[in-house]
Formats: sequence, C-alpha cells, structure tokens
Amino acid sequence: MLARCSSGALRGLEALPVTVEVDIAPGLPGLRVVGLADAAAQESRERVRGALRNGGLRVPLTRVVVNLAPADLPKAGPGFDLPIALGLLVASQQLAATAVEGIWSAGELGLDGGLRPIRGVLALALAARRHGARALVVPAANATEAALVEGLPVWGAGHLVEVVALLRDPGRPRAAPAAAPALPAAAAAGPDLAEVRGQAHGRRALEIAAAGGHHLLLVGAPGSGKTMLAQRLPALLPPLGEQEALEVTQLHSLAGLLGEGAGLRRQRPFRSPHHGCSAAALVGGGALPRPGELSLAHHGVLFLDELAEFRREVLDQLRQPLEEGELWISRAQQRCRFPCRVLLVAATNPCPCGWYGDPSQSCRCGEAQRRRHWGRLSGPLLDRIDLQVVMRRPEAHHLGGAYREGAQRPPAGEASAVVAQRVAAARQRMGQRNPAGAANGQLEGPALAAIVTPEPDALALWERAISQRRLSARGAERVLRVARTIADLASAERVSGAAIAEALSYRSFDQV
Repeated sequence: MLARCSSGALRGLEALPVTVEVDIAPGLPGLRVVGLADAAAQESRERVRGALRNGGLRVPLTRVVVNLAPADLPKAGPGFDLPIALGLLVASQQLAATAVEGIWSAGELGLDGGLRPIRGVLALALAARRHGARALVVPAANATEAALVEGLPVWGAGHLVEVVALLRDPGRPRAAPAAAPALPAAAAAGPDLAEVRGQAHGRRALEIAAAGGHHLLLVGAPGSGKTMLAQRLPALLPPLGEQEALEVTQLHSLAGLLGEGAGLRRQRPFRSPHHGCSAAALVGGGALPRPGELSLAHHGVLFLDELAEFRREVLDQLRQPLEEGELWISRAQQRCRFPCRVLLVAATNPCPCGWYGDPSQSCRCGEAQRRRHWGRLSGPLLDRIDLQVVMRRPEAHHLGGAYREGAQRPPAGEASAVVAQRVAAARQRMGQRNPAGAANGQLEGPALAAIVTPEPDALALWERAISQRRLSARGAERVLRVARTIADLASAERVSGAAIAEALSYRSFDQV
C-alpha cells in the first residue's frame, strides 16, 4: 500500500515542500530511504523502527521503500523522522489516510518515541502556510516558534503516540503553544554608552554609524576602548520592526540558535566571531549551506575584533555581501540566498605590537612589519568602510578619578538612551525622504545624487579632497553619505562644508 505525508526541506532561508511517499510491498523485511537524503535522514529508518516499537505501534515486517520527493532536492537533517513514521502508520493501515491529508509534520524521533526539537521550524511553518496546509505538527519544544506564523494551526507534541492520538481525534483538547518569554527593551539589553569615559571622537563616530548604517573601523593601541565602544552600538540602533524580527528569528532558527520556547528575536544581533574562523563560518557555506556569522548578524552588528589577524582571503569574501546586503551560495545542486544587511564594526591595532603612534609607549615594530600588518587588509575592503577612526588611550584622570578617595567622579558621558533618541530622529528623517526608507549608508548612484544637496562651498571642498587624497569613486560617494548623515543628525536640509569636513576626518586609512 502507498501512503503520502507532507513535510519540507530547508534550502537557504526558505523551506520547499517535500512529499514523503511510503510504499509497503511483499519482500524481505527492510526499510530503504531514497530521494537524495543525507546521512542524518538516511539514519531515520533506525530511529523510526525503534520509536514505533517502543511506542506500542506495529512495525511492518515486509519490504518498505520511502521516497522523499522531489528526488533532485537535497534533504538534510532528522526532521523527516516524524512524517516517515506517520507514512508507515498510514501504509500499514494503523492510521487513516484522511487523517494526514493537508497536515505538514516535522520532528526528530528518539528510540523511545519522544519528539526532539529541530532547526528551521519557522521556515517550515512559513512554507506550510504558503502552500495551504491544514495544520503543522512539530515537537512541543518547537511549537512556540512555529506559532509565530499567523493563520497556521500548530500542533505541538512530545511523543509519537500523542501525535497519533491527535490525528485519530483532531477534536480532542490539546495544549496551546506556550507564549514566548518577554524580552527586555533593546536599549536596556546591553552595556550603556555612559560607561565610556572620554573618547569623544569615537563616541561621535559610533553615533554617526548607528544613524546612517555606516561601517566603522576602530584603530588604536590595546586598551583604547575599541571593543568597549563596539559592544555599545546595538543599544543605539532603533528597535527591530516586525518583518525584521521575523527574518532575524528565521536565520537563528536555521542555525539552531533558538532555545526551547523562544519567540521573536526583538534585540538586534551582535556577533563577534574569532579571528581564526574559516570562510564558511564567517560568510556561510558547507555542502548543504547554512548561514554564517555574517547572516546571523542580519539587521544587527558584526564585530570583527583583531581585524588584521583574519586571513585575507576570508575577509575579501565580505566585500560583495557588504555592498549588496545579501549573500548567494552556489553549489552543484542548489543555489541559496541568505540576507546579510549588517553594520560592520572592525577593530585592529595599528601594528603587530600595538603601540605605533602612541605618545607614551614606543613601537617595537619595523616598517616592514607594519606594512605586512596592513597588507592583510585589501584596499577594496577598506574602501567599503565609511568611518575610519583612530582611537587614543584615555587619559589617566579619566581612569583614576573614580578610585581617588574624596575626589569628584569625572562626569559621565551621554547615556545610550539619549544618543538613541537622536539616532531615531535622524532615521525617521531618512525613512521619510530616502527611497524605500533606506538608511543613508545604503544609498547608491542616482538615489544618492537626488538626496545629497551640498552647499557650494561644501561641493568645492569635496572635489578638492577627491583630487588631493586620490579617493576612489566609491570612497568619494561614501564621504557624501556620511556627510548626509551628519546633516540629518543636525536636522539640516542641506549638506554644509562643516559636514563634509567632519566626514573627511573619518577617512584616515584611504592610502594605507
């Protein structure tokens, strides 16, 4: 007898429908899985047998062939355990065929019949709703995530026997998916900018980066506050919108980073990969592509500490995705898209010993060592970073004032909430003016020319800077983008010469 159940296979950010066909025919007992399944999906035959037997259900003692259609679509992971088990029950007449009509299912089975959570359930739920599914059956631990998709009934279960009982009697009472735990507000989720003493130039660059979505490079000696500033950037960004939160949650679900009972990710991501990571870990990849750190930072911050310690061939793979906001990974059998609209913050020392240019510490590196250090960073990559800031170590009175007995504590800088209000106001102006509500850092070509209206003296200063600094066309446009953001922070209609001058002060490494 032939039975069919519905499920889905992950491909990039999306899930595609898969029909699980189970055929029972005379022959030697055995279960074979075909349809371009990976090792985890192939091993489902042993898990399904154990789950049926230990759940008190009959295991067909005959020849069984399971086909995952379409056969040319790669299938990965243990999520096909549940639909295969349901197909076996229908084919062996332990479950009515009508019970699984229009029902999508996915989940890993334990040998005792228990259902274990899987990754990518949000993508499966979106695909199920898109294809008109009657309901989606998932492990109880994934039910809250799947319930984020409105208009799709979600049945969460902890055991195969529970799923069978639900399908035999759809009207029986079942527990609703648990509500996701409340998350703190974005501004309260991370460290506060008020904790940063001094560093006025770095704080200003951080505010501009947050307002316009500009990539930022921090260069300075050890202990100058590069990491401290970068960690405070997410609190300056506006809260995630509903669609943005859904995309972020979907990507983290694909990577298996959502905890049990997790809901929408309301906080902007902050990803900080180690400098020894591979290209696949940073940008994504693998035989069956998964999102890398670049995509996991979508709509958030990607912080690359010790930038010059990353392998150059790894960093160069960032160039196109940073420009386009999306990444395409091509394989022989598929081509996957992962969004990666990130705000890149990079930090590095000025030389291998870290003290080049420091007024109080002498550098031990030779000119050749410094050139090799900067040679790891390609010119085209540096050209794509709008803000390049030299950090100086904070002065002694900024550090020691808090510990000196009886001394007045040095005044704290502005809190993240105060700066975030200015950033939000600037972003609101951009959303009302720019095409598709894009941030200034995303403007290109004709859109940039229509938005940026420099005053005559500002235009003359910009043209002189292009000639004297030998800026590339991309670098020159980035100066205009930053200047437009500076004008938006000041609520100015036109870009002034002062805005152009300040934007040029953040181009410290164009000729490194």
